[in-house]
Amino acid sequence: MVPAMPSRTPSSTKPPLRLAVSGSSGFVGTALVAAAHRRGHDVIRLVRRCPSNVGEIQWHPGEPFTPDPRLEGLDAVVHLAGAGVADRRWTRRRKAVLRSSRVDATRFLSDALLQLERPPPAFVQASATGIYGDRGDEVLTEQSSTGTGFLADLATDWEHASGSLTHAGFRVALIRIGMVIGQGGAIARMRPIFRMGLGGHLGRGTQWVSWIALSDLVEVLLRSCCDAALSGPINAVSPNPVTNRAFTKEFARACHRRAFLPAPAPLLRMGMGQMAGALLLASQRCQPAVLAEQGFQPRYATLRSALNCTQDAS
Repeated sequence: MVPAMPSRTPSSTKPPLRLAVSGSSGFVGTALVAAAHRRGHDVIRLVRRCPSNVGEIQWHPGEPFTPDPRLEGLDAVVHLAGAGVADRRWTRRRKAVLRSSRVDATRFLSDALLQLERPPPAFVQASATGIYGDRGDEVLTEQSSTGTGFLADLATDWEHASGSLTHAGFRVALIRIGMVIGQGGAIARMRPIFRMGLGGHLGRGTQWVSWIALSDLVEVLLRSCCDAALSGPINAVSPNPVTNRAFTKEFARACHRRAFLPAPAPLLRMGMGQMAGALLLASQRCQPAVLAEQGFQPRYATLRSALNCTQDAS
């Protein structure tokens, strides 16, 4: 029997909220938990290791589990867990890990929440702009069709895995995240290369990069926990995407270096296989249509302002 959904709607103006966060030790999750704590919210972290305090609940993302009583009465669950898509080459085994850590984990977590007597009214789930595939210069909004290829198929199945919650009346926000500009993630991997003067555009450099500053992404996630108008697919990106050439030039400027060593597409594909095309050479020119309609104003709307912030903190 599906539990009755709470009639309350959490408000960001009435902290503290009670949140559960998966993937809380990752790049985005760490920033989200820190911001939530600063605002007085109560956060329960879903962790794979043995819990170290009462604010942590152990779970195994690839396995069914019985929900802990501490999950009762939450205002929202923010689900960020998933193995890093760029951490290693996409072998058959690695693809299975990427899929299980997203699709299976989301399905099992959804099933667990449906067992609660007082489930959270909101489920905020990470997704990715990679769901659109390689689309050239096409402007992509949440109304655009999904694409093809491993990454697009993975993201599509990832989003569908929480379908049982939508059918049960939960508000599910699917946060399609672009390249995150912050102190970790892709920027941390790129910075040493550019500081050695070895940076350059990838392939032809004409592919579009949809990006978002880490602090703006955290705001989107927290707002999605509270705002009943935010449901379904949401492009978490700046309204100002850039081409890879423009990104490379701006990042080199932020590192006080020149970027003059382009990486030819054949060389990237030789070294990285299928993931080169999906992660480095694919083009997604996304617009945050839903966020704009709801009046969301990013603090860092331009790439230069976002990169300057990361340089100031490094």
